[in-house]
Amino acid sequence: MPGQIVQIVIFAVIAAVVLFQLYNVLGRRVGRQPEEAVAEPGRSARKPAPERIEPSPTDATVPGLPALKARDGGFDTGKFLDGARIAYERIVRAFAAGDREALRPLLTPAVYASFDAAIAAREAEGRSEQTEFLHAPRADLDQAELDGDTARVRVRFLAELRTRSKGPEGEAVDDRRTAELWSFERLVGGSDPNWTLARVEAAQA
Repeated sequence: MPGQIVQIVIFAVIAAVVLFQLYNVLGRRVGRQPEEAVAEPGRSARKPAPERIEPSPTDATVPGLPALKARDGGFDTGKFLDGARIAYERIVRAFAAGDREALRPLLTPAVYASFDAAIAAREAEGRSEQTEFLHAPRADLDQAELDGDTARVRVRFLAELRTRSKGPEGEAVDDRRTAELWSFERLVGGSDPNWTLARVEAAQA
């Protein structure tokens, strides 16, 4: 009997460690996941609780934005966010597809190098992916700054994605919600009006 109790305690400790590791891996997802809304057999589906929608920040509340607009009189918040949202979708899809040519003009050299390395590693493992957006992503200005003639604007994206992957072990479909901070930059007054992705960070839900 004492031996059985010791075994139970050991198994409980191992289970706790495994669950903690899984939480760390899956913790990058945010909010209620799509699969949580599926009803169990024999039970009626319950409506998920409405998610809290934070108000979009105004220009005056975004740190650094008034200074950026004073330097760059042509900066328009609405047009910038529309362009950033389009770039976000293109980059996410191109990265999943391993389309280097589509990624190159949208990224700074440093970010392109990291994306290229990740794609190469995936190719070496014999894996392929395809990502689609289940809903239009949400984009909000988070911060702006000027570093000499370089303007940087950070955007907070919330998205719901479906990724279909193929690998040596077979095929899989993964639905998830993500929150990320993407920083775009360009030269103020330069001949190129386009913004390029300079940094990607995880964001709080």
